[in-house]
Amino acid sequence: MARQRTSPKIDEVKLWDEFRSGNQPAFATLYQEYVNVLFHYCSHFSQDRALIKDCIHDLFVELWRHRQNIGPTTSVRFYLMASIKRKLVRHITAEQKFCNPDDLRPGEGFTDSDRSYEMALIQNEEDTHLNSCLARALDRLPRRQREAVYLKFYQNMGNEEISKLMDINIQSVYNLIFGALGNLKKHVSIERFAM
Repeated sequence: MARQRTSPKIDEVKLWDEFRSGNQPAFATLYQEYVNVLFHYCSHFSQDRALIKDCIHDLFVELWRHRQNIGPTTSVRFYLMASIKRKLVRHITAEQKFCNPDDLRPGEGFTDSDRSYEMALIQNEEDTHLNSCLARALDRLPRRQREAVYLKFYQNMGNEEISKLMDINIQSVYNLIFGALGNLKKHVSIERFAM
């Protein structure tokens, strides 16, 4: 599965502290590092791309305006994801919309250079079919299971972080992920053989 991660070369805590002290380049770097992560995360709650972009924009404007009152954090990604989730859910609730998430498509697989062209085409077709089956299976999951799977496998979050972000206890995280993996296995197995 494709994973959205911040670049390992940045020290996010140091960058956060520099932003809080008014460093504009640090703020711009935070935006560049996290805008896509936040957009993909928000797509679990709404298909309204314009609303998602507006919420992300508003979040960063508010962060800059209130930077002197914002405290330190040990996980910038967690802080931003929790903040954007609250903001988006408030907007959706206010507008009384029920939204399904956009498709999150896993990345394409790589083929070995020594395989023949025909084998590469066959592998590519199988990978495309499997990715499509996985995307459809993810779509069938209940919203909370989808969110837990996204945070666990696309964002590489630990179970404790997930429990805090989703505002549930740790056992519920285990239950959601276990249930989601069981559902995914069932749906992907059925669809894979229907090629």
